Amino acid sequence: MVRRIGLLIGLILALAFATTAKAQGPDEGQHSDPYWVVHYWNNVSLSGEQVAEGTDEEIDWDWGAARPHDGVNADIFSARWSKYIYVSAGTYRFTATADDGVRVYVDGRRIIDEWHDHSVQTFATDISLVEGHHLVVVEYYENLGEAVAKVTWAPANAVIQHWRGEYFANVALSGTPTLVRNDTSIDFNWTYGSPALGVPSDRFSVRWTRNVDFGTGGLYRFTVSADDGVRLWVNGHHLIDKWIDQALTTYSDTIYVSGIVPIKMEYYENGGLAAARLTWQLIGGTNPPPDPHAIIVDDTDPGFVRGGVTGGWRTAAEGYGGRLTWTRNNDYARYNYNWARWRPDLAPGRYEVFVYIPYNYTTTSGARYWISHRDGFTLRVVDQSVNGDQWVSLGTYRFRGTRSDYVSLADVTYESRLSRLIGFDAVKWESR
Repeated sequence: MVRRIGLLIGLILALAFATTAKAQGPDEGQHSDPYWVVHYWNNVSLSGEQVAEGTDEEIDWDWGAARPHDGVNADIFSARWSKYIYVSAGTYRFTATADDGVRVYVDGRRIIDEWHDHSVQTFATDISLVEGHHLVVVEYYENLGEAVAKVTWAPANAVIQHWRGEYFANVALSGTPTLVRNDTSIDFNWTYGSPALGVPSDRFSVRWTRNVDFGTGGLYRFTVSADDGVRLWVNGHHLIDKWIDQALTTYSDTIYVSGIVPIKMEYYENGGLAAARLTWQLIGGTNPPPDPHAIIVDDTDPGFVRGGVTGGWRTAAEGYGGRLTWTRNNDYARYNYNWARWRPDLAPGRYEVFVYIPYNYTTTSGARYWISHRDGFTLRVVDQSVNGDQWVSLGTYRFRGTRSDYVSLADVTYESRLSRLIGFDAVKWESR
C-alpha cells in the first residue's frame, strides 16, 4: 500500500509539472520534469492492457535477467517513458543504450529507431532544439536474455576532455556522491590514503564516465588494474567484471570500437591498499584493403546451402549485398539444429578466409565457424555481438581447389537456448 501511494504521488507530481511547463513562457518554469512517467506491457509491442506503471528519476537500467517491476515479465515485455525537458537553444546529442529494441521521440519526431533484437548497443543522434520545453518519449522492448535500457542527452558541442568521477562514501556506489569532479585520467595509487577531502580512505567507491572518439575504428585492448573491485563497460558491453576483494590485479580484454563510444569504469576499495588504473591501445586496424580478386560467397549465391528446421530460418533486407540470413541459437547439438555451408570455387593455393558479420541479428558471442581446408578442419569462434558491420578474419589456410573446401556454421553456441541471434551472411577467400 505504501509503495502504491508513493507511485501515485510521483505520478501526480510529474503530470502536474508537465502541465505547468506547457503553460508557462520561456522565462518561467525553466526546469525539466523531475520524473519520467513509465508504463509496462507484458508483450514486445506496447499493446493491450498495461500491467504496471510508475515514475523513474532516470532511464538507467541494467536489469540483467530480473523483472523490471512487480507484475512485469523478466522476458518479453515493453515499456514507454515520457517527460518534458527544458533546454536552451542549441544542438543536442541523444544517446540510447539498449538490449533489445529502443526508439526515442522528441516532440513527436522519431530520432532513434532501433526496434529489433540485438545485444547491448549504443545509438546516438544529434537534433537542433529551440529554447523551451520539449516532450521526450522513449519506447523499449525486451525479448529474451539480458535487459538494458539507458537514455541520456547533452549539448552536442560539449566535448568531454576529462573523466567525470563520482565518489561515494560506501562500497556500493549508492546514494548521493560525496564528491563529483573531473579526473584527467584513471591512474591512481592512493595506497592507504583518501582520494579527496570528505572521502574515506577505506570502504569507498567511484564511478568514472566519459565519451571517447575512436575515429574510423579498430580492435582495441582495454586494460584495468585494481585493488579491490573493478568493472568496465565499453560501448555498453560489460567487458571486465571483477567485483571482488583482491590485491592489485590486472585484467584485459579486446573489443572493436569506432566513432564516439561511451566508457564507464566502476571501482570500490574495501580495506588496505587502494589503486585503480585504466588504459587502452590499438592492436588491429580497420578491415584490410579489399582484394579485387577475392572470391565471395554470399547467402544469396548458389554456393550457400543451409539445412535443419525450415521454419527456424529468417532473412532481412540488410547486411552484405543487401540481404542476410539469421536464426536463433541452440544450446547444444540437438536433433533439429540449423546449419549452413559456404562453398567457394577456388584454385589450389593459400587463402585468408573472412566472414562478414552483419550489424543486426548478431547477438551471439559463440558463433562456431569450421573451415575445411587441405590440412583438415579448423574451428574459429567469433563473438558476433561486438564485431558487427565488418569482415573478421578466420585465418590463412591451404585449400585443395575441390568441393571439399568450405566454411560451415551451425546454430549451436552453448548459450541458453533461443537467447541469441546468429547472422549467416557472406564469406570471402583472399589469395595469400
